[in-house]
Amino acid sequence: MAQRAIFLGMLGALALAGCEEREVVLPGDRLGVREVLQSQLVGETVSENQSRAISIPAAQNNSDWAQSFVSPSNRVSNAALSAAPTLQWSTNIGEGDGRRVRLNVDPVAGDGRVYTVDAAHVVRAVSNTGDILWSYDQTPLRDSPEQAQGGGLAFAGGRLYVVSGFGTLTTLDAATGQEIWTQKLGNSVTGAPTIRDGVVYLVSGDQVAWALEADDGRIRWQIDGVGDSHNVAGAPAPAVGDKHVIFSFGNASVQAAFRQGGLRLWNADILGRRGGVAIGNVDDITGDPVISGNTVYAGNYAGRVVALSLFDGERLWTARHGAKGAIWPTGDSIFFVSDLNKLVRLDAATGEQIWTVDLPFYETSRKPQKRRDRAYTMQGPILAGGRLIVAGSDGLLRSFDPADGSLTSSIEMPDGATARPIVAGGTLYIVSAAGDLLAYR
Repeated sequence: MAQRAIFLGMLGALALAGCEEREVVLPGDRLGVREVLQSQLVGETVSENQSRAISIPAAQNNSDWAQSFVSPSNRVSNAALSAAPTLQWSTNIGEGDGRRVRLNVDPVAGDGRVYTVDAAHVVRAVSNTGDILWSYDQTPLRDSPEQAQGGGLAFAGGRLYVVSGFGTLTTLDAATGQEIWTQKLGNSVTGAPTIRDGVVYLVSGDQVAWALEADDGRIRWQIDGVGDSHNVAGAPAPAVGDKHVIFSFGNASVQAAFRQGGLRLWNADILGRRGGVAIGNVDDITGDPVISGNTVYAGNYAGRVVALSLFDGERLWTARHGAKGAIWPTGDSIFFVSDLNKLVRLDAATGEQIWTVDLPFYETSRKPQKRRDRAYTMQGPILAGGRLIVAGSDGLLRSFDPADGSLTSSIEMPDGATARPIVAGGTLYIVSAAGDLLAYR
């Protein structure tokens, strides 16, 4: 017992001696690890914003917005739009976003009509005064709307070309909605088609590229790519140039082929991960490949935007930004909404960051157990009226100065945007999450 008491006494003395040593406090600010990751994600490019003059094309009084703007022949460089557009009318186009369905098809415009697809896969034509002219249901008789997602539209030569998540390409008479022909594709199509010189280009299942005759749907050629099941909903539209067509596949690859015959020309993988966020591991091509001059710009969801040579796929530069949607090229710059919900301007020749603007990302919950209550999506940008237009799911339509990124206007938008805005006939059209087509002029 005496030995045990001596031993315990020695331990107590050692403990007291340790308590007498003063803790060494290192100089510097104390930052929580979680806060650091949220405010400055690993791999994020940081530099001071610059105001740099930019040459913008003259405003164009376009009557149509017929297809995705990824192809130079379909891009309206600077659509005419008033400096302060106001809501003229709102028309319900069917079912909006729900728990099991999503409305994510961009509208198109042609021949004085706007064409939309609702969350239940019903195509509608709307007049420029807001009247519903006709409708066409894409859902097969033995299926239900929630069994498929996505799709896309393109207008050409008085016809509307509609692809669906049910794996079909259907051609409709744009004036009446009457079906002309349907081609089964064997897999879902979640992105818009592109049409040029009587040929329809599209990607099905994120892994098969198609070229079909616009007149009757006959297959010209196909290219097999590689898919991936861990992707973001919605696929990029093919970008078509004078001699080339650019496809992207689910494995984060971009591929160029000759329009005549479909001979593969080059392949480029856009890989790279953004640290600090789990979704940064999704490297799907979300920044649709866009052709501008002799360059292809594309981006993924994992923090990379690249510039590639149109002719051989050579990597010209890489920027440590992701892209949520198609990149808008104009003048000496490119603009896009990043994976971190920032509006970004990069130098088109070097990839140098000129400026970034923070957009609403998420709403912080008041409940202590939840860090985020609601995330926001930003649709755009497009260039119209000399301004960059971004439509948000937070219920605001924002305009920015392309030179320095300053906010020039902010307009309320009922129920928030769920698809990219378009401009035709001096009117800006937006599809809301509630399933309404909004017209601003």
